[in-house]
Amino acid sequence: MRCWPFARENQRQAGVENVEFLRGEIEQIPLPDNTVDVIISNCVINLSADKDKVLAEAFRVLKPGGRFAVSDIVVRGEIPPEIRRSVELWVGCLSGALDESDYLGRLRRAGFEGASIEPTREYKVEDARMFLAGQGFDVDAIARLVDGRFFSGFIRATKPRNS
Repeated sequence: MRCWPFARENQRQAGVENVEFLRGEIEQIPLPDNTVDVIISNCVINLSADKDKVLAEAFRVLKPGGRFAVSDIVVRGEIPPEIRRSVELWVGCLSGALDESDYLGRLRRAGFEGASIEPTREYKVEDARMFLAGQGFDVDAIARLVDGRFFSGFIRATKPRNS
């Protein structure tokens, strides 16, 4: 199956032979139930319109005791609606970000246990100015409203062993 050239190059550089690349969508993972040890991702779940389906699929393919370990953008508190509606920010992982308590609740509802979010970088007003520049917003007004509301974090959870 064809895959992106950088994936094969990374495989070559790592000297790894036991790798298989599959083409699929995160809402419908092309793998059987209970076959994956660990799911990793870097800021992709935010881009899905059906995050519950993504988490259900992750749970489905993980083996009992399997680990979910992703990095994503997470929200704390209310975000102005104009930020959520911006297509450019959606593509940039911001507008699709889940609130941290909502994220944890969705993981639990999908069946995961031990769900946690560890902030790794909080986006401050200076970062907000950079993200919002050229988007047609009053950057000074909106930057203050999003200061500290977005952060990058490690999201971790485990599929129960008795699943």
